[in-house]
Order: sequence, then structure tokens, then C-alpha cells
Amino acid sequence: MGRFRARDVWLVPSLLSLARLPLAVAFPLIQPWRVGSFLILVLAGGSDVLDGWYARRFNQVTPTGAVLDPVTDKLFALSVVVTLVMTKALPVMGAVLLTTREIGELPLLLWFLLSPRAWRARATKAAANVPGKLATTLQFVSIVAALMRSSYTEALLFVTAGAGAGAALAYWMREIAATRKRAPERT
Repeated sequence: MGRFRARDVWLVPSLLSLARLPLAVAFPLIQPWRVGSFLILVLAGGSDVLDGWYARRFNQVTPTGAVLDPVTDKLFALSVVVTLVMTKALPVMGAVLLTTREIGELPLLLWFLLSPRAWRARATKAAANVPGKLATTLQFVSIVAALMRSSYTEALLFVTAGAGAGAALAYWMREIAATRKRAPERT
């Protein structure tokens, strides 16, 4: 995949990822308007799907994009979860259940930040997986249920937590395997 380059931020997939940042800022402002909230969620989800598709389709998969995409995802998700908790559309425990995957991936993120070897392995083998896509879909459905104050919200949050735990485990297994496969560099 190559090296990290600042100019890769200007590629279409990176710009689509970065589009989630203004959406993250807009969500708390729009949240009282349910249709607007739903529209922002659809736009964010659409940009997430489109950036990965575009990168693969037009051979613009880069280490910069591989890091930028999940960071913008997490910032958008943080905005949504904090807003839902602050407006009491989601209890604090519901936020914990909804973010099980992110909580499970947090030590992995710290490992990347502290280990150049893990960072390089991530840069060469970063990709979404089926458990992650399932967890993301369930998070979206749970958020919409919370916004609509559905009676199914609690059950959906528990299902989402299970899928999130599975996705976090899958990411951990993949990243550890990728790091082990990389030959140690000589100093």
C-alpha cells in the first residue's frame, strides 16, 4: 500500500472520510429534529461506504486513508453517542453497550500509537471485515431506534454489544497476526 503521505488527504476517499467531521459537528445541533438527525446518519453512513468503495475501485487505497477513515468514524460516533446521552435518548449504560467495539479497540489504538512495528503492519494490511461491518450496521440501527425512542432499543443495544465484541476480537486477531508476519527491522 505504500507510505503515509500528506497529499493523500486530498484524494477522493480521504475527502469523503473527512466529510464526516462537519456532520459530527452538525449532529448535536440538528438532533432535536428527528428527520434531520436521520439524514445526517445516512450521509455519514453513505460517506463511510463510499470512501472504501471508491478507494478500492479506483486504486486509491493508502496508509493515510486507512488511518483517516477509522479516526473520522470514531469522532462521528463519539458526537452521536454523547449527544444521545446528553438528550437522554440513550442511557449511559446504553452508550457503553453501543460502543463495545470501540471500547474493545481502544487498547489496540494505544498499541498502534506506541509501537512503530504495529503501526507499519496496520499501514500495510488495513481493511474492513465482515464482523466490523455487521457491528457498524447494528450500531446504526440501534442509534435510529434510540432517536425514535423505540421499545426495541434496549434489545438492539445488547445485540449490538455482542456484535461489537466479536468485531473487536476479529480486529485484534488480524492486527496481531499482521504484526507477527512482519519481519523485525534491524537497528
